[in-house]
Amino acid sequence: MPVYFIGAGAGDPELMTVKGKNILGKADTVIYAGSLVNPDVLDYAPETAETFNSAELNLDEIMEKALPPARDGKVVARVHTGDPSIYGSLQEQIEFLEGRGVDYEVVPGVSSLVAAAAAVGREYTLPEVSQSVIVTRLEGRTPVPEGESLGELAVHRTSMAIFLSVHMIDRVVDELKSGYEDETPVAVVKKASWPEEKVVKGKLENI
Repeated sequence: MPVYFIGAGAGDPELMTVKGKNILGKADTVIYAGSLVNPDVLDYAPETAETFNSAELNLDEIMEKALPPARDGKVVARVHTGDPSIYGSLQEQIEFLEGRGVDYEVVPGVSSLVAAAAAVGREYTLPEVSQSVIVTRLEGRTPVPEGESLGELAVHRTSMAIFLSVHMIDRVVDELKSGYEDETPVAVVKKASWPEEKVVKGKLENI
């Protein structure tokens, strides 16, 4: 059996796809990102499933939980928050499995990128405003490649979804001002689609 990488959605358990829910519903082993995934998602798994919180594990330890049951033909669900393809550390896990001849399947999910847009009732692409969306983050402990600083990306003046950076919002604003005007609308969304969702709206000059 393959190891299934499942996007659990942005937070609301009902935003998990039907496919992801069906796979989770027959899982023998569930490895979930406990610091990010809504624990209510685990209610879709059988009571008999073994569950492991990957927030407490490194890559080798995660794979030690996944490989034996997968090789025994059991269903292994590796549950990520949002969509696994966006800041999901997916590649290193896939390379690990490929290096050991274990199949995998990626089941996409609803990213907080789109859940945040839903929370503020806006779209990222508007005629004569922007037909492109940049998904990025401010450089912190994780560096960004050359040419991908917020200041350099801001000159394109596209819609932008900025992850993992609100704790450095002063720096975010300073760098965005290299391309955007003070009147540019900005929204900060905390825990999009969760019961405790919070939205703060403003402009670049006052957010």
